[in-house]
Amino acid sequence: MSLFSDNIRALRVKSKISQEKLAEHLQITRGRYVKYEDGTSEAPYEILKKIAYHFHISIDLLLSVDIRKIEIQDLINLENNRIILPIQVEPNGDNSIEIVTQKVKAGYLTGYSDPEYIESLQQISLPFLGTGKHRGFPVEGDSMPPHEEGSIIVGRYVENIGQVQDGKTYILITKNHGMVYKRLNKNKKNTLVLESDNRFYPNYEVKFSEILEIWEFQCNIGRTDTKQPLTEIESLKEILLELKREVSEIKENTIN
Repeated sequence: MSLFSDNIRALRVKSKISQEKLAEHLQITRGRYVKYEDGTSEAPYEILKKIAYHFHISIDLLLSVDIRKIEIQDLINLENNRIILPIQVEPNGDNSIEIVTQKVKAGYLTGYSDPEYIESLQQISLPFLGTGKHRGFPVEGDSMPPHEEGSIIVGRYVENIGQVQDGKTYILITKNHGMVYKRLNKNKKNTLVLESDNRFYPNYEVKFSEILEIWEFQCNIGRTDTKQPLTEIESLKEILLELKREVSEIKENTIN
């Protein structure tokens, strides 16, 4: 058996998926898949791509690293674990910002690694963002004020989960929770804690192995100038300032 055969068998077993079910996901027959797993036949490029996308592991790792010796949840930390990120480049060489509108959001989980899908997205350019790969995502709900539903969050692609900084906000693309925008903390092994700035929403955890992409917040594109409600600290400051003004007025009146 080849290293590739050992790897796909190990991944399938660790993922607790049958040969028949995996073959169904790959859109091939079970008999054809079995030949790849027992090493009697080599998988063509198209099948290699499908297997890599299914397990979220680069083709390079599938062919050159003994995955049996590595925990699946740790694979995202390996520098060589790269799935190609499709991007659009303008004629002058600058990266375009693909905008995932609300209309096409539902297809992002399956199309994020598909060059044709990415090419179909609307594009804009914001020169002040600097280097890095950027993408825009729609805001839903009220869990992350002051960003309102309907606005666009522009994020910079994070290549390694080790670059995530506690307390900062990120767009996460995950297997089980879809697309979310939260404040992250790495206070547990192999797990991220996701926090909403709106305290009405409880915190929850996402394992590294569930994460497909991470984008660090860079800017917000919105259409509203609604005045944001005061936070508790700001409200307290307002009260203290009002008291200070009243005391000053009383002193002036007393002197006069």
